[in-house]
Amino acid sequence: MNTRIDNLLKLAENTVAYGRKKGANQIEVLISEGNEFSVDVREGNIERLVEAASKELSLKVIVDQKTASASSSDLSEDTLRRLVENAVERARLASADPNSILPEKVDVTTDGIKLRLFDPKIPELTPEYKILAAKQTEKICLADPRVRKSYGASFGSTVGGVHLVNSNGFSGSYSRSGCSCGVYLQAGEGDNLIDEGWFDSSIHIDSLMNPEALAKKAVHRVTRLIGARKIDTQNVPVVFEQPMTDELLGFLYRCVAGNGIYLRQSFLADKLNTKIGNERITVVDDGLIPGAPGSRPFDREGVPTRKTVVIEKGILRNYLLDTYSARKLRTQSTGNASGANNFHMEAGTSTPDDIVRTVDKGLFLTGTIGFGLVPTTGDISRGAFGLWIEKGEIAFPVAEITISGNLGQILNNVELVGNDLEFKRPITGPTIKVAEMTIGGK
Repeated sequence: MNTRIDNLLKLAENTVAYGRKKGANQIEVLISEGNEFSVDVREGNIERLVEAASKELSLKVIVDQKTASASSSDLSEDTLRRLVENAVERARLASADPNSILPEKVDVTTDGIKLRLFDPKIPELTPEYKILAAKQTEKICLADPRVRKSYGASFGSTVGGVHLVNSNGFSGSYSRSGCSCGVYLQAGEGDNLIDEGWFDSSIHIDSLMNPEALAKKAVHRVTRLIGARKIDTQNVPVVFEQPMTDELLGFLYRCVAGNGIYLRQSFLADKLNTKIGNERITVVDDGLIPGAPGSRPFDREGVPTRKTVVIEKGILRNYLLDTYSARKLRTQSTGNASGANNFHMEAGTSTPDDIVRTVDKGLFLTGTIGFGLVPTTGDISRGAFGLWIEKGEIAFPVAEITISGNLGQILNNVELVGNDLEFKRPITGPTIKVAEMTIGGK
């Protein structure tokens, strides 16, 4: 462990010791640090450039089952002592909650190195390299005559660390990195204008799409929608393109997360070990996948991450919990205090093209607009656009439609699951085909 990490862990340990001295029954201290670079380019010119370093200490104190939190970017000894003292005093004025406790210490069996969370090449990237990558991406896009204009291209990188200590004996650190590049474009004519693009991110620079590949994908996504038309309202099969499955799973994650369950704000409350989907549906949360964006050795409470099967062949097996929601539900944390840990639907065997070929008439869903997700019922109603399928082939683009359904019904009506699962986001899934949904049109 290097000196910088040692010093930050020591600072956290000293803050924990001071909190105990001042009357905290329990105290947790988290120090996050990072170096961020981001550049936004539009029409070849830099519109925004940020290069910044940051450190922040956040703490939680518990006094007689009463909790208070505080944070500071000033890590001087005097400031942190006042921060602790004020938090302890505020905690004494709060209402008691017997579920507000820190988790018991559990040994962490992996680390950031094994999980490949840090790429040493990213700190070596020069600002000129990053600016050029954004400019090249946009320039390639604008060279296509079908692209009317660019809303801008961007490149970003982060290098940081997490250092956590609590009064139950936990002490741990890990470093992580990330990089991203994206572009957003407009195509079309007259009143029929289409805005679309593509964004890619990775922990490792070698896994990030290069400017040529990213620009090609962005241009394809926006130009395939040129000439989009309305369609009649009807019930048809819907193929969810991979990013749309990600959105669907994001909604599912909200419905299985602990706070929604114990507050009874999810239609999946009280549904453990019951059938909520068909046998094609297996959904897993796994924070131990090397190189994946949602991986981490432990969550922000110091609970080791793990592989948790959420839905097993259609049967709801587990909720995803932090320590508080686990105590409310009288069970154990699943290590999800930091959110989703590579929450994904397991891949099937069909290629996306094979899935499209099975549709006689239906929608290939490529984008949604607005809100319209109701966790208490599972209902979905959103603006949408995509590509119309006729006799197994893409026929024409469609827009100004709505897509309606219910998450429970969708999970039961998935007919095919694609083989194109990629771990590019903490919540992700492959292309899927749903037997029938309502498409609102003319």
